[in-house]
Amino acid sequence: MKKIINGKMYNTETANCVGYWENGYGCGDFQYAEERLYRKRTGEFFIHGEGGAMTQYAESDGDAYCGGEKIIPISEDEAKEWAENHLTADDYESIFGEVEE
Repeated sequence: MKKIINGKMYNTETANCVGYWENGYGCGDFQYAEERLYRKRTGEFFIHGEGGAMTQYAESDGDAYCGGEKIIPISEDEAKEWAENHLTADDYESIFGEVEE
């Protein structure tokens, strides 16, 4: 997916996917959601999310909702928070470096 937001290009084809999360629902479920954390060549982070009709990624289709996808630019601090909540400690450190005990 490719999207221009606030004059900046966000492209899942050229950015590096550094983290993945899904909520455990089946792919066809209205509540299914998955997110990927990307880092651009510039060091900026964004999330590409996809989900069913009952998720934050839903899109209006007239009088109903259907599944959809979005790109959400985030700060490094927001990326760290996302990684803390969705990735293992090893995966976190592979993205942001070693963390003190």
